[in-house]
Amino acid sequence: MNKYRLIPFSALVIGLAMLSSIASAQSLPLAAVPPTAAPASRSSSIVSEPNPLLAYARPSGHEKFRQYRFDAFGPYAFAKAIAAGGYQQASGAPPEWGTGIASFGVRVASNFGIQVITTSARYGMAQVLHEDAAYYRCDCTGFLHRVRHALVSTVTARHGEDGHTYFSISGLASPYVGTLTAMAWYPERYGYKDALRMGNYNLAGQAAGNLALEFIYGGPHTMFSNIRHSKSQGGTQPDPNP
Repeated sequence: MNKYRLIPFSALVIGLAMLSSIASAQSLPLAAVPPTAAPASRSSSIVSEPNPLLAYARPSGHEKFRQYRFDAFGPYAFAKAIAAGGYQQASGAPPEWGTGIASFGVRVASNFGIQVITTSARYGMAQVLHEDAAYYRCDCTGFLHRVRHALVSTVTARHGEDGHTYFSISGLASPYVGTLTAMAWYPERYGYKDALRMGNYNLAGQAAGNLALEFIYGGPHTMFSNIRHSKSQGGTQPDPNP
């Protein structure tokens, strides 16, 4: 095995180590700040600014791990692996893996492995960098605005307790960690240039996954967000399907 093929494994080990800390975290969710009633003597012309904690609450360790499991082993991960495997099967890439149903299974398994490694690296690096790796649906309206939000979210993430959006190193780097690691089981003639090229496709696949999260189902964290928002407003029956 070429020496450069060993490099991504260190990143994977770091990512998985960080995920273990997420899984064992017992921190409680950030408590939503209850709305404070305005004094009766205050003028009605004064409009209070909405508290940002009502719109965003930092996820707990349990919630992060649940979202990780959905992203790594949920229906979208399988769908992307099958779609990529089908394309590779039709184009005969890599040719060393042959044709037939068994070869198709090998290609799907390979792509699913890339998805798991990519997601593990993203959540692991996000934990180190204090990023929130979960996808958040757009508060905007309009098809094009929501498409733009989904695509931009591929390389951005929530930061800090207020959840401000900023460039995400983990979002940009993790697709390439996944494909570089895949060189460990790809035919020997594949090199780092092929891994980078495949990483571009992997990044595009993450963007496609975000579109599905935006327009189909946003994952389990959307249920957590609704519960918190409902509690902050005094509600008792959160809607699990925003």
